[in-house]
Amino acid sequence: MTAEQLATEKKRLWWHSRRGMLELDVLLLPFLEEAYSDLSEENKAKYRKLLDCEDPDLFKWFMQNGRPEDQDHADIVDIILKRVQPS
Repeated sequence: MTAEQLATEKKRLWWHSRRGMLELDVLLLPFLEEAYSDLSEENKAKYRKLLDCEDPDLFKWFMQNGRPEDQDHADIVDIILKRVQPS
């Protein structure tokens, strides 16, 4: 990908990461800005797939009130949570 294509992709992801809930915005937007580019291609794909989920599901998973059934979703949720809640 060219630098221009990467910038366009990042903008698209930024808009998809911006959700209707502040609780999700404060997790997803900083993750996109600070950690996304360091992810493997596989985990980047998992993040993009996660953005197709509904806000109530994302909220439940990030508040740790449930686990995604989809393993890809579970993997990227864990990566995001680990980043914001280092042990």
